[in-house]
Amino acid sequence: MKIYFMGICGTAMGNAALLAREAGHEVLGADSGIYPPMSTVLAEAGIELHNGYDPERLSRLAPDVVVIGNAMSRGNPEVEWLLDSQAIPFVSLPAILHDFVLSKRRNIVVCGTHGKTTTTALAAFLLRENGRDPGFLIGGVPQDPPTGNHLGTATDPFVIEGDEYDSAFFDKRSKFIHYSPHIAVLNNLEFDHADIFRDLADVQRTFLHLSRIVPRRGCVVLNGDDDNLRVLGAMPWTRVVRVGLGEGNDARICDFREDASGVSFTLNWRGQAWAMIRWSLPGLYNARNAAMAAVACGLMLAEKAGGPVAPVETLDPRSLDLVCLSRFRGVKRRQEARAQHHGITVIEDFGHHPTALAETLQSFRNRHPGALLTAVFEPRSNTARTKALQGGFMRALAHADEVYLGAVNRADKLRSEDRFDPEAVAQHLESQSVHARWFNENEHLLEQLSSDTLAPATRGTRERVVIFFSNGSFDGIIGRYAERVRA
Repeated sequence: MKIYFMGICGTAMGNAALLAREAGHEVLGADSGIYPPMSTVLAEAGIELHNGYDPERLSRLAPDVVVIGNAMSRGNPEVEWLLDSQAIPFVSLPAILHDFVLSKRRNIVVCGTHGKTTTTALAAFLLRENGRDPGFLIGGVPQDPPTGNHLGTATDPFVIEGDEYDSAFFDKRSKFIHYSPHIAVLNNLEFDHADIFRDLADVQRTFLHLSRIVPRRGCVVLNGDDDNLRVLGAMPWTRVVRVGLGEGNDARICDFREDASGVSFTLNWRGQAWAMIRWSLPGLYNARNAAMAAVACGLMLAEKAGGPVAPVETLDPRSLDLVCLSRFRGVKRRQEARAQHHGITVIEDFGHHPTALAETLQSFRNRHPGALLTAVFEPRSNTARTKALQGGFMRALAHADEVYLGAVNRADKLRSEDRFDPEAVAQHLESQSVHARWFNENEHLLEQLSSDTLAPATRGTRERVVIFFSNGSFDGIIGRYAERVRA
């Protein structure tokens, strides 16, 4: 089959295109900008790339089906031609993944407001290290496994990141509704995506819909410490296993410690020891990601084909070996060290929600005791650039010693009363004894940050950790600042 991907250079679209190529399909696509790293990976795989959207070109190429990414909308010239001409069938990315891959596999679908990409990578890594050949689709650039996509062996599980965002402009259901979960991992739940969901109850509703399509012989692996997930109820239609810190969880994270040497914790299963883990990934949140992935993979591998459904009380994932976690290196742009020189450490993080910022800052406070924590935040996501979570960002950024607030992305597209207000946030932080500055242009932020932190007269002797938070490019200033530090 000849498959054309609209928006092919996006991480999810590009990895799905590579999966389709691996499955033997002829794959091509277009994007508004053909840019690395995804463009390089696609080209090396022999995928034909086109810059921009052109209905006449699409007509000449004559694919069998067009996959429309959820970044596409009405007004796109190729979308309008497809609707007018009805010449070529079109589908959403989640729908084609279901039809071509997921409908035939036992799937682990990893969901949650935070940690989806890392937990998906962890699950794929654990299965591979335990001798299996899983398929997987990871919405980022993992270091382990060494690729973000793999078809795997048809008889082994498929692990996929379950995004609650909508599927396409013509399908407003959450992507994960298409993913046929055998095991659904519900890692956490908070309000996000204010452009899609009305409120927290609306987000909870779509997570509940997902749980309702988990089969009886499947399982929901639930963060038992999360009040917003607890509201979903008992889920009597399937088996439920809980993971967390508190009593009442089936899998418990105990003895968590984090310091300059790294992280250690133990994982117990119903009161019995499973593994003692020491690794390099920061934070309690990553320990929880590991525990969720371990339980999901262990239960999948322990499952006996056929026969009656085993009661939840008899489930035991501990045949999964967790020693390999000490070698797991994580995912790029998730607390990734970009430079370390002359007492300055530069970290890049994909964080764009208050909880993620607060947990990351607290982790680096533990890892670098006595250091000056500098948080540099770009209000970029469709929610972060609005006032929806502004109070949460004020509380989260107060964990830093100093804060630099970047330009609000696409500020002209928002009414002033709805737009994130960096000046108000900076003023609030100053009242909390956190030195804060805000900028209308990211280029100005870079120059001021460099002047404040790199000049010999201002650098000082105290160790400094500079953490950039953005779910986008931050106009390239992260890499440029890291280069200046190394120089």
